[in-house]
Amino acid sequence: MAQDQTAKAFQAELRRRQSDEELRKIQRYFKAGEGDYGEGDVFIGVKMGTLFKVSEGYLAMPVAELELLLESEVHEDRAGALSIMGKAGSAKGCSAERLRELYELYLRRHDRINSWDLVDLAAWRVVGRYLRDKDRAVLYRLARSEDLWERRTAILATLHFALKGDHDDSYAIAEMLLPDPHDLTHKAVGWALRTCDKDRARLEAFLEKHGATMARTTLRAALEHFEPERRAYFMGLRAAATSAPSS
Repeated sequence: MAQDQTAKAFQAELRRRQSDEELRKIQRYFKAGEGDYGEGDVFIGVKMGTLFKVSEGYLAMPVAELELLLESEVHEDRAGALSIMGKAGSAKGCSAERLRELYELYLRRHDRINSWDLVDLAAWRVVGRYLRDKDRAVLYRLARSEDLWERRTAILATLHFALKGDHDDSYAIAEMLLPDPHDLTHKAVGWALRTCDKDRARLEAFLEKHGATMARTTLRAALEHFEPERRAYFMGLRAAATSAPSS
C-alpha cells in the first residue's frame, strides 16, 4: 500500500504511467459525441489495467482525497477514485463506517460519475453492498431519475443482492427500466436479469411476460446462460412481436 494516501500522490503515479500511444487509442475510440462519455472529459492515456493496479495501493485513501479525484476533469483520475472505492468497499475487512462513507460519497458526487465505466466500478460493490441490509428506496428514486448514469446505478447496485439470491429489487427495477430509451440502460438491465438466473423458473416467467417487448440488447444479455433451444424460443417471441403488422 502506498504510504501517501492522497489524491496528489495517486495522480502523480498515474501521470508517470501515461502513454502517448494509449492516449491516441483512446482519442480514436472516443471521438466527439461518441463513446457515451461525459462532455468535457479529458484523457491522459493510462491503460485501465495499469490504473486498477495503481488503485490497489490506495485503498485507505480518505474520503476527502477521493472527492478531490472525483472533482478532476481527467477521466482517469475519476476512474481511479471509483476503482479505489469499489475495491475498498468490497474488501472483507471494510468496516461499516468506511462503507457508509464511501456510499455517501458516491451518491453525493454522482454528478461526477458521468460514464458507464465509472458507474460499473463501484455501483454494486459500494451502493449495493451498503444497502444489503437496509431500506433500498434510494434505488427506486435513482431508477426514476432523468440522468442516465443514476438509472444505471440503480439497476447495477442490485447485482450485489442478486448474487446472494435476493432477486426482488432486480426484477422490480428492471421492470421500471424496460421502456428506457438508452442502450446502456438496456445492457445493464440484461446483466441484472442474467444474474438472477439461479432461479430459472422466475426468470423465465419474467421473460414470458416481457420478452416480446423488451429491447433486444436486454433480452440477449438475460439469455446468455440459457440453452440454445430456450434462447431461440425467447428470441423468437420477440421476433414474432416485432414483425407482426400493427392494427
